[in-house]
Amino acid sequence: MLALAAAALLGGCAQTGYYWQSINGHLELMRAARPVPDWLGDPATPPAVRERLALAMRLREFASAELGLPDNPSYRRYADLGRSAVVWNVVAAPEFSLRAEASCFPLLGCVTYRGYFDLAAARAHAAELRQRGLETHVYGVPAYSTLGWLNWAGGDPLLNTFIHYSEADLARLVFHELAHQVVYARDDTVFNESFATAVERVGAARWLDRHGSDAARSADATAQSRRAAFRALTLETRQRLLHVYAKAGVGVKAADPDALRRDKAAAMQRFRDDYAQLRAGWGGFDGYDAWVAQANNASFAALAAYEQLVPHFEALLARNGNRWPAFYDEVRRLADLPAGERRKQLGAAHDDNGD
Repeated sequence: MLALAAAALLGGCAQTGYYWQSINGHLELMRAARPVPDWLGDPATPPAVRERLALAMRLREFASAELGLPDNPSYRRYADLGRSAVVWNVVAAPEFSLRAEASCFPLLGCVTYRGYFDLAAARAHAAELRQRGLETHVYGVPAYSTLGWLNWAGGDPLLNTFIHYSEADLARLVFHELAHQVVYARDDTVFNESFATAVERVGAARWLDRHGSDAARSADATAQSRRAAFRALTLETRQRLLHVYAKAGVGVKAADPDALRRDKAAAMQRFRDDYAQLRAGWGGFDGYDAWVAQANNASFAALAAYEQLVPHFEALLARNGNRWPAFYDEVRRLADLPAGERRKQLGAAHDDNGD
């Protein structure tokens, strides 16, 4: 995830209240962070945390040495924030659209979410958006990237919100957030998040292949099988919803809103029914239950940002001989293009965009 805190710290005086909470929240995080060697040498550090920090340091070295990701201060410090998420994101979308509402900020540009360091504030903002007739999705985020802008101040730290992830998921998160420091396309959340997701997937697979234990590879194979099935189900549902919303139209071609609502409800009920069948084969695994229970246009829009262009980036890496420097150079070139041309050259000109 990209950071709104970075934009707040680096400029802009509009939306003062929002920026103030961003600045305070990020400064709290920075104050809590200490170098990993300090934690490793502290007798009060729990053994489980010490083991995970040592693993994170190995992942951090692998990220730069094997994946060409930046070698800088980020993810070499650790902070325990005493809560389950570092920020809570708010995403909103109209009743008959999967296009997320944008929030725009100086320097960072426009993104399709708004992050809060306080859950109550995130929920209050979501309530305001619902009063405007929008559907909302509030979710906790374990980490965010300041895009390398704050490496001079110690960079982005490891956090208690994700340090106990599985070995593969910890690798994915570190690789994903470091990828945001390689390339940033202004006003294009889908491009940025899909690129970082592609890096995390390929990078974690290489880590497991070279350094993972048999147990870690087996556990990740199970988790990835479930994720792939859930991803396919959400993609199928997204296409059904887009088909329904395409009938909204304007003027004489516009469908009756009540009819649209019935079709939408039917698509969502089929999604939940299909998920129940999928879940029945997972032996009690319930990791997606909360998301499914609350699924709406906003949550589907948020999910798409991380998934939509991933296959195109993976193909681009392959076309560059799986050489990371060449791949990153090509992605930087694309990031400098207008959005439409960027999609065209990536091979994604006809991918749905939530309209």
